[in-house]
Amino acid sequence: MHATFVPKMATHAKSKLHLRKTILRYKHATEKQLSGLIYERTGSDKSFAIIRSRGDEALFGGKTTREMKLNLKVPESRPLADFLPTITLKAKDLATEATIHNAKEKGLNTEKQLSDEHVTNNKGVRHFLKERGIIPENLPPEEDIKKVERKLNAESNKLLKPGSKK
Repeated sequence: MHATFVPKMATHAKSKLHLRKTILRYKHATEKQLSGLIYERTGSDKSFAIIRSRGDEALFGGKTTREMKLNLKVPESRPLADFLPTITLKAKDLATEATIHNAKEKGLNTEKQLSDEHVTNNKGVRHFLKERGIIPENLPPEEDIKKVERKLNAESNKLLKPGSKK
């Protein structure tokens, strides 16, 4: 039995990919919770998109999701989140968690109340980041998470092939 040599860079890339995928899963779960809460309270499935959009604008210093996609060269059909740095994903998730918590605690029931709360939370997270010299809309994009995943899977398959010299 041979010990397979896995380059340190590949291991680091896999760890980073795993971390980003985990954060994205949590972010999606949190957004699903918020979406359910908004629907339950407003009766509208359009409200979530409006509220999330307003939150993004607050976090990104007035830039819309569409403007951020253009800025980061994200294809129109792809989610912005697949290209965002880990810290931005966590920032978005924190603001969403705060919105869910405060909506329940404060009994927020209208689209305006929920939207205002989400904007306030995103502005608060933005303020925190800015105090530390981190400007969300100025951060460079990460490599497309789907592309990284395909590349790492291809490398793994290559390493696992019998007779492979890696």
